[in-house]
Amino acid sequence: MKREPFFWITISCGLVIMAFILIPLIEMMTAPSLAMLKETIKDKDVVRSIWLSIYTAGLAALISFVLGTPLAYLLARRDFMGKRLVEGIIDLPIVIPHPVVGIAILGVAGRNHWIGQLLSELGIRIMGSVTGIVIVLTFVGMPFYINAAKNGFESISPRLEKVSRSLGASMFSTFFRITFPLAWRSMLIGIIMCSARAISEFGAVVIVAYHPMIAPVLIYERFEAYGLKYSQPVAVWLVSICLVLFLILRILTLRKTIEV
Repeated sequence: MKREPFFWITISCGLVIMAFILIPLIEMMTAPSLAMLKETIKDKDVVRSIWLSIYTAGLAALISFVLGTPLAYLLARRDFMGKRLVEGIIDLPIVIPHPVVGIAILGVAGRNHWIGQLLSELGIRIMGSVTGIVIVLTFVGMPFYINAAKNGFESISPRLEKVSRSLGASMFSTFFRITFPLAWRSMLIGIIMCSARAISEFGAVVIVAYHPMIAPVLIYERFEAYGLKYSQPVAVWLVSICLVLFLILRILTLRKTIEV
């Protein structure tokens, strides 16, 4: 069967995009030697920064899950005045330059703002703290969770919930017995997306909390001080973690597609 020119154009564009993405990543992943990677992972500062990245990204995903699930369900099930505005506000962290995010958070958490004064009285420190890192990562990661959870809820027929309610079940019971079990995979995908986005954040974190160092900040510092040789191994370990997260995401997405 003869292929039309359009087919070869699509293949060519696809190959160019794949090369554009993969060549720099492959070069970075293969540049450090195995001995250098082993030496790097034995460095206490590297291990501490990577675990701090995982820990804070996990907390950000947990906060997004607890606070974002009710909102995602509301957006999936209700039409109300200003809904599009709410959806636009939720997506704002995706489009705002991330250093601006850090500056905005510091503006609210500073001593000149009443929220900052309240936090100070409560003994909560944002600048240069793990708390500040978690707040920043939640800010940039939450839209990914809410959008994924919302898509999951929208894929569930409201009829199932109506039948449950007609049989006398409360809204809470209906949600946890009907909706949640059917939407859990989309919610898990959202958690993974949120975690993966959070674990890679740099621009906002470096403004709010340069110390303690998460992995992207440590990579930046080592690059500035020592160049590629000492920053690449840390980057390889961080990218490997992100690739594992996205591999899990793709497996879950594939299973969801097969079930549908």
